[in-house]
Amino acid sequence: MKTRTTKHAIAALPRDVAPVEAALLEKLFDQAPDVAFFIKDAAGRYLAVNDSLVERHGLRHKSQVLGQRPCDICPGDFGRIPSAQDATVLRTGRPLLDHLELHWYAPHKPGWCLTTKLPMRDASGRIIGLIGISRDVRAPIETRDIPVEFASALDHFENHLADAITPSALARRAKLAPARFARLMKRFFGLTPSQFITKTRIAFASRLLRETDQSVADIALSCGFYDHSAFTRTFRAMTGVTPTQFREG
Repeated sequence: MKTRTTKHAIAALPRDVAPVEAALLEKLFDQAPDVAFFIKDAAGRYLAVNDSLVERHGLRHKSQVLGQRPCDICPGDFGRIPSAQDATVLRTGRPLLDHLELHWYAPHKPGWCLTTKLPMRDASGRIIGLIGISRDVRAPIETRDIPVEFASALDHFENHLADAITPSALARRAKLAPARFARLMKRFFGLTPSQFITKTRIAFASRLLRETDQSVADIALSCGFYDHSAFTRTFRAMTGVTPTQFREG
């Protein structure tokens, strides 16, 4: 069987997608180790990827990814969910923008990322593929570098996850206008306030699932989810598996 190369894959792009531009984008994103870049065809198969995406899957060469779908190279829901996302974008034409999710770097190393997928269209408006990136969420900076009242609000939230909280309530605790609070959150963490709240809750829940024998229902409550099914939906959307599957994995 002939090994598929990036050159061959890019040559297979629809005429409406300039191969030269695709190749340049790939080379550009090869220099961005904290970003996974990809172009896919109308069937959701990889046509161009950068080195970071290959490494995230524990593979060595782009040829192992090209022509495949996520569900072909990732086991279970870790491959099924991104493939389902692709299918939705390709079917509806609605982009997926800054979707926060827990990504698993091989072998089984978790990391948070923000994924964006945009449909590609030909001159007549027909969807012919998609292009996207998945960028790592920056690690929190040292607390001493964050304004005192901002840091105090985040510390209070992280120590009272069971309490009901909203972005506006967090901003009030930080004694900041919501818009100012949101700008600082984006600057320091690369997230919106809502994304930060959800990420913090799910990250703590994942620790409890692995490190304690508390029931899933109790963990949901202790992390601020007052509906067990809502917790399961959110956890699965962000990690690719249910809380029970995560605990057993």
